[in-house]
Amino acid sequence: MYISQLSLTSFRSYMQADVHLAPGVNVLVGPNGVGKTNIVESIGYLANLSSHRVSSDAPLLNFGSERALIRATLHRGSQQMQLEVEITSGKHNRARINRANPVRAREILGLVRTVLFAPEDLALIKGDPSNRRRFLDELLVALRPIEAGTKNDYERIVKQRNALLKSIRGKSKLNASQENTLKAWDLQLAACGARLIRGRLNVLALLRPYMQAAYADLADGAKAANAVYRSSLEGEWDENSLPVQNLENLGQEEIQDLLLDAIEANRARELDRGVSLFGPHRDDVVLTLGQAPAKGYASHGETWSFALALRLAAYRVFGDDDPRTGSGPILILDDVFAELDATRRNRLAHIVAGAEQVLVTAAVMDDVPDALKGHFFQVSPGQVVDA
Repeated sequence: MYISQLSLTSFRSYMQADVHLAPGVNVLVGPNGVGKTNIVESIGYLANLSSHRVSSDAPLLNFGSERALIRATLHRGSQQMQLEVEITSGKHNRARINRANPVRAREILGLVRTVLFAPEDLALIKGDPSNRRRFLDELLVALRPIEAGTKNDYERIVKQRNALLKSIRGKSKLNASQENTLKAWDLQLAACGARLIRGRLNVLALLRPYMQAAYADLADGAKAANAVYRSSLEGEWDENSLPVQNLENLGQEEIQDLLLDAIEANRARELDRGVSLFGPHRDDVVLTLGQAPAKGYASHGETWSFALALRLAAYRVFGDDDPRTGSGPILILDDVFAELDATRRNRLAHIVAGAEQVLVTAAVMDDVPDALKGHFFQVSPGQVVDA
């Protein structure tokens, strides 16, 4: 797939920008801070309804604006469609497909597929578990947009259950109403949480072989890479220890039963702390190189290779999910080449060069490998010029 036209209104640093993109490689060049990443961030937003840079929508609006618009013409196989997302401060975002009536923004999930490489990807390896959970969840929703509802429902359940736990925190004995209400939330958390965990496990199983192969290619196979799901059912853990609770061969109902058992067995702990201690909101993915966790042990080069391998694996998973010509995801490489040595730079360039559309941002053209020197745009503050 590819985007031929992108229009931004009051998005980030752009009061108005219209960019005509081409299939193949598109390179946006300009000094740091002029708005290159804002362009590719908007395309990522169309795919995920979230930014890879910030956790909320507020910074996406041009300062002083109440709303921002992202419009794009998407080509996917033989289909062409017009997409629009309206980001509104303090309100629910809305979307349009082919200029029809507005719908909930999440109705466009799955239409645009992107794989974005960015310096922030180092947090997948070095950062806290929320980064790895988000990586799996975004890929899960991109593959199966219906799971956006599962994720939103789960987040609502945890928020409301935590509010209840906080209100009864420290009580040694609950009255009948409190007990019944808490048990009702237990059931909802276990049911929705088990579905989300099972979805994550399915995605991880698809990713793992491609991730291992990509890492071996990028790093000359010096160490074997692996990724294993770590469940909160293990209780408190040491970051240097490997997971012991293997859920991969369990069905959704079995995982649900395990969650319920853990919640019931640890009722006193949850009441004492006033938070939900079990569920996918407290899970992690342990990434290893050889016998050691990558976090804390991998070198800078190994960390970059692992992060790139995860993104390349996502690209391959998308390809398997929809192998039709013209349906592959848009690849976005946001200022990554300046961070890579020459060997990794060239290997990554040759791997992605054949994608239907690749968007590259760079401060100077010398940072871009020859294999990716395609359609060229010069970016300056508030302006993108086809060069």
